[in-house]
Amino acid sequence: MKLYSETIKLPSSCLQAEAEYTAYLSEPLEDGKGGTLPRPAVIICPGGGYEHWSKREGEAVALRFLSMGCHAFVLHYSLAPVRFPAALQELALLVSKIRSRAVEWAVDPERILVSGFSAGGHLAGSLGVFWNHELVYNPLGLKPGDIRPDGLILCYPVITAGKHCHRASFERLLGDRSEDPAMREFLSLEKQAGPHTPRTFLWHTATDGTVPVENSLLFASALARHQVGLELHIYPEGCHGLSMAGRETSGGLEKYIEPHCQSWVGLAERWLEKYYF
Repeated sequence: MKLYSETIKLPSSCLQAEAEYTAYLSEPLEDGKGGTLPRPAVIICPGGGYEHWSKREGEAVALRFLSMGCHAFVLHYSLAPVRFPAALQELALLVSKIRSRAVEWAVDPERILVSGFSAGGHLAGSLGVFWNHELVYNPLGLKPGDIRPDGLILCYPVITAGKHCHRASFERLLGDRSEDPAMREFLSLEKQAGPHTPRTFLWHTATDGTVPVENSLLFASALARHQVGLELHIYPEGCHGLSMAGRETSGGLEKYIEPHCQSWVGLAERWLEKYYF
């Protein structure tokens, strides 16, 4: 494994902000002919309500994707008081960077996925619905195909700014625009999903008391309407922020250990194997 970090700085045409990503690159996979085979890449956006980044949803998750045969990238995107769309543009810029360095990093440029947890799920999902929107790609000097994600893995994501919203996430994301009905409508991802949204793996718990399960149900319903490939898992019990639901990502707190929910990792691996390997 090769490991390194790099800063992403948005161009002057965007809000002035900086993000940092850490790359976890798998060893080259030989093709038997003296060359290497490209691997899928998964960008991980930790949660934290657009206020902080959850350590439990970062490196440990990256190493698990690495063990599946993917390259992994953890993005520490801009947080409040930096407002929308800075974090989204940073994620888009990272997708573009990985795609442009596909040969160097042995990444398949048609297999770049974005995974997000909680508010990081909102960020990942935002790229899934807005990658072809000029608000995102135009200030970056890029084309829609440069920033297009090829799949989404969303874990108990913030989706809606409507009835079932996680209010604090949108307050931090939008600042003094957080009560603007037009902005809340725009950033309710279930209302922006369409045929252009990539195939999605989605999971949540029915007893999530922070980001209600309706968030995932609304997004899944929108994807189904547009005939977008979807795999959805709703677990009967579990608190918000489970990460991989095991001891290694529990932070020493028993509430984050939920054996039944641990199966999402294996299910995601099989989903990846079916569509991206």
